[in-house]
Amino acid sequence: MAKTTLESLQWRYATKKFDATKKLSEEKLSILKESFNLTATSYGLQPLKMVVVSTSEIKQKLVPLTMHQPQVNDASHVFVICTEAGMSSERIKEYFDLVETTRNTERSILAPFETFLINDFSEKSEEAINIWMAKQAYLALGNLLTVCALEEIDSCPIEGFEPKKYDKLLQLTEKGLQSVLVLAVGYRADDDLFSTLEKVRKGVDNVIIDF
Repeated sequence: MAKTTLESLQWRYATKKFDATKKLSEEKLSILKESFNLTATSYGLQPLKMVVVSTSEIKQKLVPLTMHQPQVNDASHVFVICTEAGMSSERIKEYFDLVETTRNTERSILAPFETFLINDFSEKSEEAINIWMAKQAYLALGNLLTVCALEEIDSCPIEGFEPKKYDKLLQLTEKGLQSVLVLAVGYRADDDLFSTLEKVRKGVDNVIIDF
């Protein structure tokens, strides 16, 4: 019998030890890629890209740049969630080109919102835009963690890494990208002690405020 949503979330944990012999199928990998693409983002602008690392050579090089965490080497795949460098008016226009084509909507209907976004982002500082983009990356991470749980794929979100060195190794700067978050995915090792531990969470009554 398939797990319920809550059972899947109970099953999920930050995997500390992956079974390096087990790899995601192309079907599972495709589901995660599509899920990343379907993630909700502010205004629908999708200022994100995801680098999928599968080769052992690159994963090994990432280990010392990730506080020597073994998950990066042993996971089936390593996802590097990246933000785009800036939000130019051209990128906003490209988004509305896509909306116009996809929904067959007249540009005149979209124009007020398009103009608003162009003006809004032109007034924001680089720091403010970077903070906004990082928030979108966390939305994608949360979505991927949930989908992994539902698909019985183990995962470990990682913030402890050196972004600039990741950017250099993966040639992200040349692509107009900067790394923000890392997610290792694969299948837990049978001897990962943490997979047997009870999940520690506050009671629902302590985190939910009903009005």
